[in-house]
Amino acid sequence: MRDPRTELSPGDGLLIVDVQNDFCPGVALPIEGGDEVVPVLNAWIAAAAEKGLPVYASRDWHPLGHPSFEAEGGPWPEHCVQDTEGASFHPGLKLPANTVKVTKGVRFDHDQYSAFDENGLAERMKADGVSRLWIGGLALDVCVKASALEAVRSGFEVHLIEGASKPVSAEGGRAALEEMKAAGVVLE
Repeated sequence: MRDPRTELSPGDGLLIVDVQNDFCPGVALPIEGGDEVVPVLNAWIAAAAEKGLPVYASRDWHPLGHPSFEAEGGPWPEHCVQDTEGASFHPGLKLPANTVKVTKGVRFDHDQYSAFDENGLAERMKADGVSRLWIGGLALDVCVKASALEAVRSGFEVHLIEGASKPVSAEGGRAALEEMKAAGVVLE
């Protein structure tokens, strides 16, 4: 694993995608080893805080009856329902007080996999002086991939912290890495 203390520099930002209780083992939509990303991300968070760099954290924040749920015809079991423990960030994640928290997945007409979907996050990051973005979180082959691809389309140099991301499936993870690399995401 690369050392975030030597990798991070002015103009960088850190985006943590959906490291929430419901995506960790033993809960609603468990990602194998999902909780293993927490210590890796904490090292990056500490380095970003030490250097005064912005930290952003996205979260699924689904209302009851969300269209992504199987009961509503979607592909996923009910997860990250607003104001539930499952929707909370993993308790071991050490987010600084000034973390910009981004809520997604609240629409009733479609899901929002990307942390940048219809919320002005790219504009906020640019206003914060971010040109290079480091990304990690859950799940590699769903929301991390969608966020990384949209970040590239928004003009950021994007680096995926692989040790800080886990996929829903190994096959999906391999395909996501190939797609991200082809789009210009740097795999670290």
